[in-house]
Amino acid sequence: MKSFDKKFEKIRRYEEEEKFYLASQWQLIWWKFKKHRPAVTGAIVLGILYILAIFCSFFSPYLATDIFDEYLSAPPQIIRIYSRDNGFQRPFVYGIKKERDPITLRLRYPLDFTKKYTIKFFVKGKPYKFLGLFPTDIHLFGINDGNVFLFGTDDMGRDIFSRVLYGSRISLSIGLVGVFISFLLGLIIGGVSGYLGGAVDNFIQRTIDFLISIPTLPLWMALAAALPRDWTIIKTYFAITIILSLVGWCGLARVVRGKLLSLREEDFTIAARLAGASEWRIITRHLLPSFASYLIVSITLSVPNMILGETALSFLGLGMQEPAVSWGVLLQGAQNLTVVAQQPWRILPCTFVIIAVLAFNFLGDGLRDAADPYAR
Repeated sequence: MKSFDKKFEKIRRYEEEEKFYLASQWQLIWWKFKKHRPAVTGAIVLGILYILAIFCSFFSPYLATDIFDEYLSAPPQIIRIYSRDNGFQRPFVYGIKKERDPITLRLRYPLDFTKKYTIKFFVKGKPYKFLGLFPTDIHLFGINDGNVFLFGTDDMGRDIFSRVLYGSRISLSIGLVGVFISFLLGLIIGGVSGYLGGAVDNFIQRTIDFLISIPTLPLWMALAAALPRDWTIIKTYFAITIILSLVGWCGLARVVRGKLLSLREEDFTIAARLAGASEWRIITRHLLPSFASYLIVSITLSVPNMILGETALSFLGLGMQEPAVSWGVLLQGAQNLTVVAQQPWRILPCTFVIIAVLAFNFLGDGLRDAADPYAR
């Protein structure tokens, strides 16, 4: 029996090794990536964030422009499932009362335990266009006869939770669009520099040295400050994206150049050249795919920098401006230390920035480890 078990174990190991050595590079990357738990968790979190961003009108109980005059700077309402009177029940929130402190004259919003509002799902609210195409008024959750402010309200009485979801559209998409532009620039310019060499390579590298020597944040601030303030949200969005992409391509261009310098004299490159392949085909069909895994990792690790760049510019008042909604715009209203001390829920959008950046970093680390699937 023991000899049979040993033979069976040897056969199983042989099949696993055969499967390993016969698999394609992308299969090996996927198998190794699945074992990286932080990376998988980061991918799931990012998937949730982008789903919330795409369908923000449905997931948010209110529109980003809805104003509640009676609840200026109201604190968050906690969702509860237990009450002393009725025990466990459906999720609900207590109402809040509006009163003024007799000493400081500040508005206060204590809980009103006499009013209890049950949270309902798929309720009717303010009309909007689903995905910008289909008019509807159905929201994922809400309260028919009251209000629910999960993250509180700002100084104008707007629901911060709804505005965070709406702001994720700009903050998350500007990272992808900005990285896409810088990726194309780095790929093309670095490829030309590494493959042609000579005077072209020298000129491109000196240009990159000059751009890298300029401090990034002052450069972004100077370019963002030059944007006209009467531009529409769409124009400002694409202008900020281009500004963030101006320097982001330099590092990738140098890496692509180094890879091409080492690969252009390899046997497969010489064989393709002797077979009559054009220079463009050699670069796009033979050289770039040979280190495509690294390019994927570079893209993933560059997105957080774009998100932080947009948030920083908007926070300083040089990026997106009202009525546009982004995480940086939301944090701009929390610059006052008095606001942070008295209304700490105003900095909750910062939590989403941290979660998104960490998720991208975990995903990038997992892809970087999986990019070399033969490493033990």
